[in-house]
Amino acid sequence: MDTIFSNIKERVLYIPEFKKISKEKFFANIGVTYGNFKGKAKEKALSSDILAKIVSNNPEFNSTWLLTGEGEMLKSNLDSTSATFNKKSIPLLPFDTFAGIGSDVEGVSFDAIDERYVVPLFDGTEIDFMLPVKGSSMYPKYSSGDVVACRLVAELLFVQWNKVYVIDTISQGVIMKRLKKSSDNNMLICKSDNEAYEPFEIPKSDIRNIALVVGVVRLE
Repeated sequence: MDTIFSNIKERVLYIPEFKKISKEKFFANIGVTYGNFKGKAKEKALSSDILAKIVSNNPEFNSTWLLTGEGEMLKSNLDSTSATFNKKSIPLLPFDTFAGIGSDVEGVSFDAIDERYVVPLFDGTEIDFMLPVKGSSMYPKYSSGDVVACRLVAELLFVQWNKVYVIDTISQGVIMKRLKKSSDNNMLICKSDNEAYEPFEIPKSDIRNIALVVGVVRLE
């Protein structure tokens, strides 16, 4: 692995990042708070009990690497299904969870998100999370109950016109719409695929987070 860690604290903190779970959830699993861990780490006083819990709750990680930084991060005799799952699995977020994100991993908080799935169809595609579709405004392209795969967009500058996005807005909450360019540079046109829904404009300043829809899973 290319990443260099100078101490055990950095190696411990990389585990939840690698597993794509929040630091709070990671430390709750071992029975300490993140704040308590930070305090003990500053004092260089991580107890053997805490380290033992970290090792036992994360069996795929090499304890020698964790303690000394030497050797491979993952065990060479690792159960292959565990490694594959962690690297390829995609978190499924409840639709409304996308609202208000922005404080954790890559802009998405995975607190309380335990559902993760490996979707071979999406191999080779950059996907940050999946969301279930709500409502019928994007029918027939997307139906309520479908699951869409999404990629976070860092800046509105990178929006691709006429593509479908999941948008976290201040005024309307989470919506899923096709975005079009407005004659007003400060606005965006949100269009539904269902002709029963009229297009409308929203200010760019109303958007907190945005993700491009790059795939869909549908159950008949």
